[in-house]
Amino acid sequence: MSKLHFTTKHANAATVKHNWYVVDGTNQTVGRMCSKIAAILRGKNKAYYTPHVDCGDFIIVTNASKVVFSGNKLEDKDYLTFSGYPGGQKAESAANLLKRRPEAVIERAVKGMLPKNRLGRQMYKKLFVYAGAEHPHSAQQPKELTLDQK
Repeated sequence: MSKLHFTTKHANAATVKHNWYVVDGTNQTVGRMCSKIAAILRGKNKAYYTPHVDCGDFIIVTNASKVVFSGNKLEDKDYLTFSGYPGGQKAESAANLLKRRPEAVIERAVKGMLPKNRLGRQMYKKLFVYAGAEHPHSAQQPKELTLDQK
């Protein structure tokens, strides 16, 4: 009687295929959209997901200025920055940051959901966020990706 031998397939740089996707941020809730984007950047949507390999896809987010916050977060949520000097902490409301730099809202949310190491920084570089509907990545022929809001 022969023994069945099963081995786990691990992804590596040679076997991973990175796809390009476009996400439209119009009327999308920030946290729900960004958690799905972070999972795709990590490669969690693929059957051969391997934690120590960058299996993720490239994501282009358009219409970042048209995202919405749930509840009272638009007025109540503060984004903090610290210069490193005494008294160097600044707070900015979500409404003000969304008006001033709409890309930063999505970038900060996704970055916080990725691993805090070399691999996470590598994954973060595959995210491209634009305030308007146009993006310069048409040569990569990105596919439209719809994220279900629920």
